[in-house]
Amino acid sequence: MAKKAVSATDKAITKDASTRQKKVPATKKDVVKEASAESKKPEIVVSETGFAKTETSQTISLNPVEVYSRFTDFDISLFKGGKHYRLYELFGSHTMEYKGVTGTYFAVWAPNAEKVAVMGDFNGWDKHSHPLFVRWDGSGIWEGFIPHVGDGAIYKYAIRSFYGEELEKGDPFALRWEEPPRTASIVTHTYFEWQDAAWMKTRHQHNALTSPYSVYEVHFGSWARSPENPEQFLGYREMADVLVKYVKDMGFTHVEFMPLAEHPYYPSWGYQITGYFAASTRYGSPQDLMFLVDQFHEAGIGVIMDWVPSHFPGDAHGLFRFDGTSLYEHEDPRKGFHPDWKSYIFNYGRNEVKSFLISNALFWLDRYHIDGLRVDAVASMLYLDYSREAGEWEPNIYGGNENLEAIQFLREFNEAVYGNYADVQTIAEESTSFPGVSKPTYLGGLGFGMKWMMGWMHDTIKYFQEDPINRKYHHQQITFSLLYAFTENFMLPLSHDEIVYGKHSMINKMPGDEWQKYANLRALYSYMFTHPGAKLLFMGDEFAQSAEWAFGKSLDWHLLQYRPHKGMQDLVKALNQLYKTEPALYEKAFTDEGFEWIDDGNATDSVLLYIRKGNDQKDDLVVALNLTPVVRTGFRIGVPTAGTWKEIFNSDDLDFWGSGIINPEPLRSEDVAWNYRNQSVQLTLPPLSVSVLKKV
Repeated sequence: MAKKAVSATDKAITKDASTRQKKVPATKKDVVKEASAESKKPEIVVSETGFAKTETSQTISLNPVEVYSRFTDFDISLFKGGKHYRLYELFGSHTMEYKGVTGTYFAVWAPNAEKVAVMGDFNGWDKHSHPLFVRWDGSGIWEGFIPHVGDGAIYKYAIRSFYGEELEKGDPFALRWEEPPRTASIVTHTYFEWQDAAWMKTRHQHNALTSPYSVYEVHFGSWARSPENPEQFLGYREMADVLVKYVKDMGFTHVEFMPLAEHPYYPSWGYQITGYFAASTRYGSPQDLMFLVDQFHEAGIGVIMDWVPSHFPGDAHGLFRFDGTSLYEHEDPRKGFHPDWKSYIFNYGRNEVKSFLISNALFWLDRYHIDGLRVDAVASMLYLDYSREAGEWEPNIYGGNENLEAIQFLREFNEAVYGNYADVQTIAEESTSFPGVSKPTYLGGLGFGMKWMMGWMHDTIKYFQEDPINRKYHHQQITFSLLYAFTENFMLPLSHDEIVYGKHSMINKMPGDEWQKYANLRALYSYMFTHPGAKLLFMGDEFAQSAEWAFGKSLDWHLLQYRPHKGMQDLVKALNQLYKTEPALYEKAFTDEGFEWIDDGNATDSVLLYIRKGNDQKDDLVVALNLTPVVRTGFRIGVPTAGTWKEIFNSDDLDFWGSGIINPEPLRSEDVAWNYRNQSVQLTLPPLSVSVLKKV
């Protein structure tokens, strides 16, 4: 039987707060509407529709805004203490029945406002007809029930600041927004009939650090466009018809979406968010995105979402100076303004902001069944002097440059995520040597499941950009990553950032003529898949798109009619298959027990030899890289044990548009000591290639 997701409305009706009427004394004359206490509370029952229904013996005439609250005293205590991680069940807009009348409950945090009202299409955008009530408990929450407002209603909050400024703000907890450039929020719900019970039951196996983890990174708006109209996006449901099948066919274990939360400026790629709790309406409804996730799960593919707790834009309708003050951001621009992105940094020391952000993380895991969160720009959060010159930042209380509040926030975030969803992964995009990013918090770490290996990415790309004749002078650049590969749980990323803004596409980073470019890129991808760690490849890289990524149009899928591009796509498919079927490539991917050098010092030939190890010695693999265009025949390498070794993968195979120099016959080891080993084999190393051997 299908598992039913419980919406915020469904959950709220079981809470004591749903029936509690609050008396709110007016604190500012003619500004705050005073709540009147009822002499008798009506009995609340649950109707067949799932709404709260009132049993009463008399007809009740409701006010334009009724006093109503979903918050208990305990909720308020947790919120003010920074420990309420399910705020989306309370804040925002929630349709329900009250005293037999269908309407919507609104709640918003604006502690420094003098007045807050709901304006929308239901009242002619009147800023005065539907004022909310401020709570008496100092929480800064404004709330109320508005009759006859239901799903689909469009609204904003009209906020008068302490300074008399009139603001029009979208709802920070809105579950849907108007499609940009329009900026209002929409009353809706997140109910969906999930069909992924089997996936959710076994998700821990797919997300385990001892399982293969190969990620296909996608920018939703530019993976593909409508064939009839290149300017038209494919929606969530349309993508379910094509993207799910493609990712499965390519053999990736996970898909990662660049941010899908609502963002007003499309060229920001989704990293300038205003609607943290809303799936972007550009591509469809919340349920449409849930359907896409459900389809991925049915195909056995995990879904990761980019999450951006590092900064937000200064759009007038967004979080910036929400109630006329720096509510979500720091007042001090040395802490609250990001010079690189001209955006605003969350105030991680404010408890209510921590509750907002952590609730948002859990919201995507809860309501959308997301399997992992890749946290953007962690380095910018960790350091007070990030992208700042001397005098532009203020040291912490110990005189250092670490942002102690952000560090504590990240620890609490990871503890909350893994405490509630132990079978997901959090992944840090962190580019510095900050210690313990993927170590448990109880050991002093930040608590992430994995960390992007940015150093590997930069060193590897720089090495492969060298003309092969010069690579012998840069040999340490390609071996250096193994000196620190096991200090964190690393993911090896070849991400979107590396193929924009004049950095060239992956294929055009490679040196040499056309054949050498493709051979180099095949070798790079093969090296990545045999190097310890999880893997990530950006869309288009798998078929060697010639042009840089352009967010305003579709990928160049027509290139697959040409043999070099199709060969690259087939190579990536074969690498994913190799990765998933060879335990030595994933069982010990995050420990030095899974890797051993055979020869890391042959700079003259630009040859690398190493062993990848699984739990069972019979699964061990020998990997040989020849990173020059010279064919090396009769090349002897030491092997771990005596016996017959077979080449199970060769990046120079004709199927991949290689030259076809492979080792088709089994290789019998000889009692010839080589590379400090008693046994060795002789084989041919193809040009610019990676060969993988396994004992048979």
